[in-house]
Order: sequence, then C-alpha cells, then structure tokens
Amino acid sequence: MKLKKTFVRLATASALVMGMGAANAAEVNIGFTGPLSGGAALYGENTLEGLRMAAEEINAAGGVKVGGESYEINIVSLDDKYSPSQAAVNGKRLVQQYKTPAVFTPHSGGTFALQAFNQRDGFIVMSYTSIPSVTEKGNKLTVKIPPSFTDYIEPFSKMAMETSGKKVAVANATHDYAKYWTKAFVPKWEAMGGEVVADNPMDYNKSADFYTGVSKVLAAKPDVLFIGGASEPTGLVVRQARELGFKGSFILMDQAKIDEVAKVAGGLQAVEGSVGVTPLGSSEIEGARKFVEKYQQNHKNVATSETAYNYFAMHMLAQAMQEAGSVDDPAKIRAAMPAALKKIPAEYNPYDVNGISENGALETDVQLAQVIDGKVVLRRLSDVLSK
Repeated sequence: MKLKKTFVRLATASALVMGMGAANAAEVNIGFTGPLSGGAALYGENTLEGLRMAAEEINAAGGVKVGGESYEINIVSLDDKYSPSQAAVNGKRLVQQYKTPAVFTPHSGGTFALQAFNQRDGFIVMSYTSIPSVTEKGNKLTVKIPPSFTDYIEPFSKMAMETSGKKVAVANATHDYAKYWTKAFVPKWEAMGGEVVADNPMDYNKSADFYTGVSKVLAAKPDVLFIGGASEPTGLVVRQARELGFKGSFILMDQAKIDEVAKVAGGLQAVEGSVGVTPLGSSEIEGARKFVEKYQQNHKNVATSETAYNYFAMHMLAQAMQEAGSVDDPAKIRAAMPAALKKIPAEYNPYDVNGISENGALETDVQLAQVIDGKVVLRRLSDVLSK
C-alpha cells in the first residue's frame, strides 16, 4: 500500500516537473485543481488524498479495463490557491497538456470557472461543492459530488433552535461559497421564527486572529453563531469565541467538519451543542467504517468527508469508464455513471450514495451530527425533517 502510494505521488510529481503530455498507452490522467497552499491548503490536500487513495486501489486491482486493455490512473494535481481564475488556467493546462477526460475541483469558484469551457473542450467537471446551481446550469458534463448545502439549512436551524435559542449571529467566511450559504441561510432562519442579531463575515483564508470580528458579533448576545469555512480557521473562530465567553452553540457550514474544528478549538466540549455534517469516524455506515480503517493504516490525521467523498467519486468515475468502454470520451463516461453506481461495492461507498440525478447531482439521505454532552449524536436528514 505504501509503495503504491509512493508510486502515484511520484508519478504526479514527475508529470508536473517534467511537463509530461498525454497519457501513455496504458495510463489515463485525471486532473485536480484546488488549494494546495494558503489557508485552505489542508482542505485541498484532504480532497486530493481521496483521489490518490482510490487511484492506488484501482491500480492495484489491475487498473481500468477497457477494450481488452488495462489503464492505470495517474492523478495530475495543480495548485489554484482557491482562485477561480487560476482554476481556469489549471483546467486548460490539464486538458490540453495532460489530456484529462475529467477534472476534480473542491470549490464553487473553480467549478464555475471550469464550466465556462468544459463542454467545448470535452472534459467532465467533478465538483466537490454543495452549491445547487452547479447542476442547475444545464451543463451535461458536470457531476456534483456532495449533497446541496441548501438541504442542510432547515434541519441545522431546527436542531440549533431546539437546543440553544433563536438569536443567531453570522460570523462565517467571505469566500463565494460562504456567501451562498449566508444568502440562503438568513431568510430560512427568519422564516422559522429566528432573529439575526449580527452579521460580520471574516476572511478565514488570510487571518488567524478573529478576536475583533468575534467580539463584534458577541456584543449582540446571540444564542447561536453561524460560522464556517475551511476547518482549521473555523476551529480558531470557535476557540476565540469561547475565550471571549460565548456559551452558545455553533451552526457549521458543511465545509467545516466537527471533528477537525474540535481538534483546533480544544476538543468536543468546545463545540458543545453545535450542528454540522457527520464526522466520518462517527458514521454508522458500513462503507464509512471500512474507509476509516483503510485511511488509518497510512495516516495519522482524522479522515474527512472531502477525502471520503472524492475517494468514492474516483471509484465511480473509473467504473463509469469501464461501463462506457472508454477512457477518453467524457460524454459516454458521464452517461454510464448510473450503471456504474449499481456496481460499486459498499466498501467504496462511505456515504451510501444511491443514485445520480439527470443533471449530475449524487443522491443520498445524509446523516447530520450534533454534539450533546460531549458526544456526537447522529440523525438522518429525513428523520429531522419529518418531526
């Protein structure tokens, strides 16, 4: 496993350093553009690691089998520093130089930038973003990997109101994804009888000192703080809010993971009452348990949802290539994904993804998490909404 992991990473590094062009006869390049430096570097690396893990397993099992030939997966990764314009440049390079039939990206800005030309240039955008409009634009070569963030707003709000109160202060990040969340969250919170007592987004990517911004919203005496961005800076916001005396709970945007936030903030007690997506290690799904076991064999840090979702998506993409009988026809590969989903073993499916919509959104009944008495308590989204 470790030797294979080294091979994949060296292959990627070699491609970048030597400027290698199209894939060899028995190799298919898969692209990645995301933040690998700056404040969101950990988030980008976690996403990329999911692709690497899947590629190792696919290659170890003989690769992608098409037309009597086996193709090894080679992940070609480029840093875009969370910049949509750089993501577009990277996308062009990945397709033109490396002939990638698919490009993964873990942010909405990168997704929209790639969607501007992916159908014309012929590649699938494998998007790890929860923005619903990603699959509402009619782009026939887009796959949205995680659930839409709008699916979380009502259940998150309901759970937070039940345990903490109806006064919320907005103190999330300033990037595009956070803005989309805020635009949808505020009217829903108010429609459910809640009150927004303060609104002060902060740049999570450039700052490590949030005391001034957090103090500003805490002056309004909220019961709940709506926060989120990458997990590390989100954890700093939580820690500094607690140091300033905040006793309420947090609603975490799905980009931030409770376990990673707690690690920075000072443990689960620091995020008591908080609501967010389920930490992978707490999931009761068979595929999640098996994924965590695999992950822990070669990693010391906590397995995250972006790692697991992209691990699954890479397996799905490889299976779709086999179903399509092609490693270079993106339209055929995309069309084969429904059939591919039916053949993916549970051990490769940490989130019980059970379908893909016509417009490219993966479908699952997600688990939600809330920290109660220092423990992570899980509830299905459908169960929360049914009560």
